[in-house]
Amino acid sequence: MPKTRTPEREDRIRQVLARRQQDLTLVMDNIWDPHNVSAILRSCDAFGVLRVHLYYTTEPWPDLGKKSSASAKKWVERVRHADPGELISGLRAQGFQLLRTGFSPKARPPWEYDLARPTAVILGNEHRGVSPELCALVSDEVFIPMQGMVQSFNVSVAAGLILYEAAGQRRVRGLSENALLTPEELERKVADWLGR
Repeated sequence: MPKTRTPEREDRIRQVLARRQQDLTLVMDNIWDPHNVSAILRSCDAFGVLRVHLYYTTEPWPDLGKKSSASAKKWVERVRHADPGELISGLRAQGFQLLRTGFSPKARPPWEYDLARPTAVILGNEHRGVSPELCALVSDEVFIPMQGMVQSFNVSVAAGLILYEAAGQRRVRGLSENALLTPEELERKVADWLGR
């Protein structure tokens, strides 16, 4: 059933789209649990991420239902990938710095990176981490320091924390309120979102 077009709904959509960050994205690398994918999408929507990339080569494509945080899938664009070279070269061509989650000695916490720059963060699979073929193409690693006995957060929690740090850095520099869409792009997306 089509949504009712009200001035209030259109105003809300315009406000949200005006703050969408085109130059901040996540790459979900074979994340097998659809609940984690849905939770990541919810964080992306909350922190103004316009688009995410899903790299699926070993795990089945996530079946996202219509309940709870899965509803965020309506508001975050998803691009599917199966070729690691095309994925990474495409992001680099758009000017993204590339980081991957990991725990090697060279991994640094998110606040040691300039996340106000165009940034793409690869989130590894819950059990195996980032795929070897992506590790070979992306050397910079990010991790969230832990104070307890466990080594890492759940992947969806880690995504939220990294996005929170990026949002904070962008807010301090006055970048979070910038209209990053051209007027033409904004109008196209407003029309699209009004139909969702």
